[in-house]
Amino acid sequence: MPRLLVAALTAVLAAGLAVAAAVGIVALLNAPPDQPNVPLVTFPTAGTEPGER
Repeated sequence: MPRLLVAALTAVLAAGLAVAAAVGIVALLNAPPDQPNVPLVTFPTAGTEPGER
């Protein structure tokens, strides 16, 4: 009987750790990025001719 109890407690602990890890991963994925999303290339606005600046 004690081995069954130890096995059940181990399974419950493993399930709890799995849930905690999943919640932690989701929290990390929902975190905002450290740097702003700034484009590396900019294009002229619509309506300007290619030779104008």
